[in-house]
Amino acid sequence: MMRKWFFMLFTSVMLLAGVLPAAMVRAETQPVPAAGVTVVIPVEQTIETGLEKYVRRAFAEAEALNADRVVLEINTYGGRVDAAENIGALVQASKAETIAFVREKAVSAGAFIAINADRIIMTPGSSIGSAAVVDQSGTLVQDPKTVAHWVSKMRSAAESNGRKPDIAHGMVDTSIVVEMPEIARTKQKGELVSLTAEEAVKVGYAQGIASSRQEVLASINAEQTTVVVIEPTAAEKVARFLTNPATMAILFIIGIAGILIELFVPGFGIPGLAGMGAFALYFFGQYIAGFAGVEDVILFIAGIILLLLELFVPSFGILGILGFAGIIGGVVLAAYDSQNALATLGYASLAALVIAGVFIWYFRHKGIWNKFILRDRLGDEEGYFSSESKKHLVGLKGITVTPLRPSGTAELEGARYDVVSESQFIGAGVSIVVVKTDGTRIVVKEVRE
Repeated sequence: MMRKWFFMLFTSVMLLAGVLPAAMVRAETQPVPAAGVTVVIPVEQTIETGLEKYVRRAFAEAEALNADRVVLEINTYGGRVDAAENIGALVQASKAETIAFVREKAVSAGAFIAINADRIIMTPGSSIGSAAVVDQSGTLVQDPKTVAHWVSKMRSAAESNGRKPDIAHGMVDTSIVVEMPEIARTKQKGELVSLTAEEAVKVGYAQGIASSRQEVLASINAEQTTVVVIEPTAAEKVARFLTNPATMAILFIIGIAGILIELFVPGFGIPGLAGMGAFALYFFGQYIAGFAGVEDVILFIAGIILLLLELFVPSFGILGILGFAGIIGGVVLAAYDSQNALATLGYASLAALVIAGVFIWYFRHKGIWNKFILRDRLGDEEGYFSSESKKHLVGLKGITVTPLRPSGTAELEGARYDVVSESQFIGAGVSIVVVKTDGTRIVVKEVRE
């Protein structure tokens, strides 16, 4: 078993070591053309740490190209506030002019990123706003400190680009009233500001409406520049998927359940490989995203080894405790948000315990604890007898020598035996018959003629 586990650990480490260098290859920086450069960066789907890493790399390449303009093509319902703040800071710090091209929707964290841009251009039918802070279940966060922090960020982003801060405030806070006379509308308490493309232009949040990228380039006088679209690399796409909170939770569940099943029901191999593979993918995603280091992987593997040693080396639980600490430490330290990773790991552990418990119960006869339980029997069926068998007496008739209360003495074929009645009292000198034997015990009953 130990050899198999070390093989799985070695395979996982080799997977990380072999795939990571290839996945980290970046596109070569292109030479700077004389006519100027406009860089296009797609900002789509959920805003999370993987997207932030990609956008950071894209802005670095735009700076290396001496780009005149950076167009952020935004189409998102939002995502993580911290990732959005970091992307917003990149937009604000860019030396190139920044244009947010809202293709369909810039909601929540997406609205914050757009407001940080120098100019906003929207497609017909698109919308921007509704930037209230919500938790993972979609419930509105009412914590005053959290709301105040996000409001200050939204107002600051609006003010820095000449937009009305009260409208940005109204996108976050449901408790205020916002007057928008340009569109003959008042945002009431309990509502959030969300603007259509036409409304955004009228209130001064958007500087134009365009149906395509070409129309955007024409509106910013960038038709004659060299347009460089910086797409996510294959590794960044994988990292975005693997660092998604939902994916992380699934990997944790598979990883923990697989390892537990392999420990308690050894011999299958598949659960153990699946568990180690899930954790390998987790660390791979965190490494590619730039959050995990080799030391985090080593700490995790050390924890697994300590857990295995606990099964074979008496340590009064010390090795097991150190093993769990190593596993948890490696997983949490590898994540971008350690607190969120710890909470996700806790929920995933509960789900994994249920799955592993069902699996272990179903295959309980193959479990490791059966090695500590003596199940061999040395009974009559296996040909072992603790004394001379009395089965040949079954059916014989005789007579009681003493009363049976319920035990006593009886004579069978001229020999005396210690017998017991089935339950009732039988007097001396009464005819009996042997109904069964159990080891040295001879059971009789009265024969009524």
